[in-house]
This record gives sequence, C-alpha cells and structure tokens, in this order.
Amino acid sequence: MKQRYVVDTNVLITASAASPTAPRDIDVTPRDPALRFRVWQWLVEFENSPARLVLDSAGKIKEEYDRKLGFNDYGIQVVIHKWSTAAVDNVDVQYDANGHALLPPPLNSVVHDLADRKMVAAALEATKYFGESVIAFAGDTDWHDWEQALIQAGLSLEPIIEEWSRAKHAEKANR
Repeated sequence: MKQRYVVDTNVLITASAASPTAPRDIDVTPRDPALRFRVWQWLVEFENSPARLVLDSAGKIKEEYDRKLGFNDYGIQVVIHKWSTAAVDNVDVQYDANGHALLPPPLNSVVHDLADRKMVAAALEATKYFGESVIAFAGDTDWHDWEQALIQAGLSLEPIIEEWSRAKHAEKANR
C-alpha cells in the first residue's frame, strides 16, 4: 500500500456492496461477488493502514461520495475513520463556473469525464505538495483511457481489480 490515495467513488460503492457486516443492494460494477469482495478487502487494508486519504478542500469529492452512499455504508465509514485519525490531506483544487475541476494541458482535453477531473486535480495537487498520490479505482474503466497521460503528468494509478478492468476496457474499445 502506498502512502497517499485519491479513492475513486466506485471503490467505496463496490466495497460497501460487498461488506459482510452490512451488504447493500446498490448498483455496482462489477456484479461478481468475488471481485466486489477483493475491492472490499483492499478498502479494509486501506482503512487499517497509515495510508492517507486525499480530498479537495472545497469538499466536492466528499459531496460525490455522499450522493452515492449513505452514512452507514462501509465506504463512508472508512472516510470518517480517516478523518477521525487525522489521516486526510486536503488539497486546493480550482473549479470552473460549472463546478468542474480545472486541469492543465494536456489533461484538460484527455480526461473527458467531468466528475473524475476533481480526482485527477486532487492527485496532482497532492503530488505537488507531498511527492506522491495514487488514484485507486475499481469499476470505472475510463482510467485506462487516460493512463498514459496521467503517468506522463507524474500520477500513479492503482486498478484494484486490474484483470477485470483491463478486460472490460478492451471490450469497450472493441465495440
């Protein structure tokens, strides 16, 4: 496990659906319970590690988490745990008039998912200030589309269920 993570919302959703103590019937990708369980295991490891969670100081990442999950969902409880143990790094992210994070070129034209821009911007800021930040993701294959550009910008990705996400990405590309 690395020292600092921006955690994509799909990780929290997938882990919450797989949580053995409070599984939730929510729309989750992937549907395979074994894959969801692996994402849950990763989040348990993250929760219990000294790794830090990166959030934006404007609170837009947490707002997205809250739109997708409830207070009692495991993913939100991990965020609360990181806050309560002072394991959150808040970074300043610049937003446009529409509330979308601003990215430098070429990322501004590469990262087409406006919701994911805040994750990328937070990771860039964390890398600038702390020397590293990894973006962890599970069910969203768009990250593979942007992988080379993100690596060239100095970021790292951690696809938690990489075999699945790469296969899904290839399947989408072949359509």
